[in-house]
Amino acid sequence: MYRLLTIAKNTFTETLRQPIYLIIIEVALLMMLISPSLATYTLDEEQDLNLLREIALSTLFLAGLFISIFAATGAVTEEIETGTITTVLSKPVSRPVFILGKFFGITAAILLAHYIGTLGLMLTVRHGVLFEAADTHDWTVVIAAAFTLLGSFAVSAFLNYTYDWNFPSTLVITTALFGTFGFIFLFFIDREWAYNPTDNKFTLFEVNASILLLLAIIILVALSVLFSTRCNVIVTLSCVVGLFLLGLISDYVFGRFVMTNILARFVYILVPNLQVFWTTDTIYTKGFIPVGYIFKSAIYTLLYSSGILGLAIALFQKRQIG
Repeated sequence: MYRLLTIAKNTFTETLRQPIYLIIIEVALLMMLISPSLATYTLDEEQDLNLLREIALSTLFLAGLFISIFAATGAVTEEIETGTITTVLSKPVSRPVFILGKFFGITAAILLAHYIGTLGLMLTVRHGVLFEAADTHDWTVVIAAAFTLLGSFAVSAFLNYTYDWNFPSTLVITTALFGTFGFIFLFFIDREWAYNPTDNKFTLFEVNASILLLLAIIILVALSVLFSTRCNVIVTLSCVVGLFLLGLISDYVFGRFVMTNILARFVYILVPNLQVFWTTDTIYTKGFIPVGYIFKSAIYTLLYSSGILGLAIALFQKRQIG
C-alpha cells in the first residue's frame, strides 16, 4: 500500500506539472466564459439557459476526456519509451501496483481539474445569458471570476519567482482555492450585492450532472491507462476518442438490437455506455437526477473500470520492458 500511494502521489504531482494539463483547464474556463454569448440564439430565454447548461457541461466533459488521455500517456507511455520505468520496476514494485498507482494518481489530478471546471460551470449558469440588449452583466460573477483568475495568477507568479515553486501546478491549486472563495461569496450575495442566499441561482442539477460526468471520466482514465500500456500517444488518443464517441451513441447503435442479435448484445456490454452519464434530456424536460441513479452509475463505473484495469494489468505483465 505504501508503494501504491507513493506512485500515485508522484503521478499526481507530475500530471499537475505538465503544461498541457494547465492549458486544457484554461481553455475549458475560457470556453465557459464566452458560452453566455454563444447561447443566445433560440429566441427563448429559458431555452437559452438550457443551451448554456448543455454547452458548459459539454466543455467540462471534453476537458476531462483530453486530460485523461494526455495524463495517461505522459504517466505510462513516456516512462516506457524513455526507459525510466526500468528504474521503478527494478525496485520491489510489482507491475499491478505500478498500473494501479498510475491510475489513482491520474484520477486525483482529474478530480482537481474537474472541480475547477465545475466551479466554472456554476459561475457560468449563475451569470446566465444576455437575452435582451437592455440586459446587463451579473457583475458579482464577473468580479468573482476576475478575482479568481487574476488572484491565482499573481500568487502563483510570486511563489514561482520567490520560492521557485512550479508555476503550472501552483496555478492549478491556487485557482481551485480562489475559485472556492469566489463560489462561497456568490452563494450568499445576489447580483444586487445584497445578502440573499435563497436566490443565488445555484441548483443541485449542475452538481449532480457534474458528478455523473466525473464518473464517466474515470472510465475514460481507465481506458487511457489500458491503451497506454501498449500504444503510443496517437493510437491512444484515437482509440479513446473513438470509444468515447461510440459510447455516447451505444444505445442507438447497439442497444436496440440486443434482444435479436447476439453480436450486438456482446458489443453493447463491451463498449462503455456513456449515455448513462449524459443528462441533456433532463435539462430540457425540467427533470432532476435522483441520488439513487448516481449511486447505480457509480457502481457501473466501479465494475467497468475494475475490468478495464484488470485487462491493463494483464497486458502490461507480458510487455517487454527495457
